[in-house]
Amino acid sequence: MFKRRSVVLAITSILSMGAFALDNNVASISDETQSTLNDQQSVAVTIYNGDLALVKDTRKVKLKSGLNVLALRDVSARISPETALLRSINAPDSLALLEQNFDFDLLTPEKLLEKYIGKTVGLVKIHPTTGAETVEQATVLSANHGVVLKVGNRIETGVSTNRIVYDDVPANLRDRPTLVTQFNNKGANDQTVELSYLTGGLAWKADYVAELNDKENQLDLSGWVTLTNTSGTTYKNAKLQLVAGDVNRVQQSPRALGMQMRKNDMMMAEAAAPMAEESLLEYHLYTLDRPTTISDNQTKQVALLSASNVLVKKELLLTGADYYYQGQYGEIGSKMKVGVFIEFENKETSKLGMPLPKGILRVYKKDSKGNAQFVGEDNIDHTPKNETVRLKLGEAFDVTADKKQTDFKVLPKPSKTNQLYESAFELTLKNAKKEKITVTVQEPISGDWKILSESHPHIKANSHLAVWKIEIPAEGKTTLTYRVQVKY
Repeated sequence: MFKRRSVVLAITSILSMGAFALDNNVASISDETQSTLNDQQSVAVTIYNGDLALVKDTRKVKLKSGLNVLALRDVSARISPETALLRSINAPDSLALLEQNFDFDLLTPEKLLEKYIGKTVGLVKIHPTTGAETVEQATVLSANHGVVLKVGNRIETGVSTNRIVYDDVPANLRDRPTLVTQFNNKGANDQTVELSYLTGGLAWKADYVAELNDKENQLDLSGWVTLTNTSGTTYKNAKLQLVAGDVNRVQQSPRALGMQMRKNDMMMAEAAAPMAEESLLEYHLYTLDRPTTISDNQTKQVALLSASNVLVKKELLLTGADYYYQGQYGEIGSKMKVGVFIEFENKETSKLGMPLPKGILRVYKKDSKGNAQFVGEDNIDHTPKNETVRLKLGEAFDVTADKKQTDFKVLPKPSKTNQLYESAFELTLKNAKKEKITVTVQEPISGDWKILSESHPHIKANSHLAVWKIEIPAEGKTTLTYRVQVKY
């Protein structure tokens, strides 16, 4: 008997505590101070590579002494709540943070219906003839793939033609992503606070456009930053900074927010002076020299750099392979493609010199009528100052090559652990153009090798690479022959 009474008392105590906590929660929600974008004084956004951004949102709010519940509306829907930090700007030690909650369960008809499962709603029905409206009380039984209601003694589904009336909006449903913070205020009532946090949904990438001149020895280069915002909020007149580099991040399991991403709206590129650049640890920081608005579900472009008459080198390149120096192959290739490459120096003497973020560089050239035509594109990696940018534009149409192995020998072993081979090759390069060209032939050769004979002189670029520069007359051909000995 004593044990049973103890259990009853314990349950009663727990229920009382739960009711007390619920009352406190309701009280705190009703007493909360809401801050919207109208309170925003400034916002700074730093976007990194890899779907990561740092947001610093400064707002002017009216607080009260002691306990405060501040609901900061219109934060990013992709916020990492564990990174959020609220501080006072004008009284840094005045706020003592107690807890914070991120409310991302947004108000929709479906969510509202889910929150009313087991509760009573009003079901409005319209008479088909008179148009008179009647309201019946109904209990929501299910909101999974439709709605199931209990109306009196009957069960109804398919009530899409009727209106459902709710008494109130549940406190845990928000119309906008909201960070709710609870803290004690020991300072003034009017304060300027800064909320900083990391978020996904903000990304940037660099895109470059280059136009070759007629002689293909110079180009005009423009760089653009493409911003994409799917974070669920707008950043008005934001101070924008971009970090180029591979920042290390701890991998975490993705947190499903239930936010549906919509298609981006393309905005016109904003004309602007090039962005200012500086070093940041082992990365590079680019700062836009004016505020810009990054609207939700928007893609926009801002200028990064611009340079004219950049010296460029074009190269036609044929690259071989190292496998055919160890066996007998005969015909190796017919009408082999010759790659088209261009390169330029990222130097001040070349009218550049700014560290270039990785991105896609697209190249154009004007035709005989002055119309710019697309001639190829390639990815460039993060390129420091004074480094070379090299791009493959495609394969040459009028330049081909035929290659065959004309001889192969297995020579006596120089030692028990080594093999010695000798092979000869013939490479015929053909040029259908009306002007002479030069093709670079690169042959990767592994092991210890030496050229025994050759029709054209080679350069030993490194321990595993032989390079020939072969001139081919207009509408003609040139044959390269060489014999090589290789020890493995």
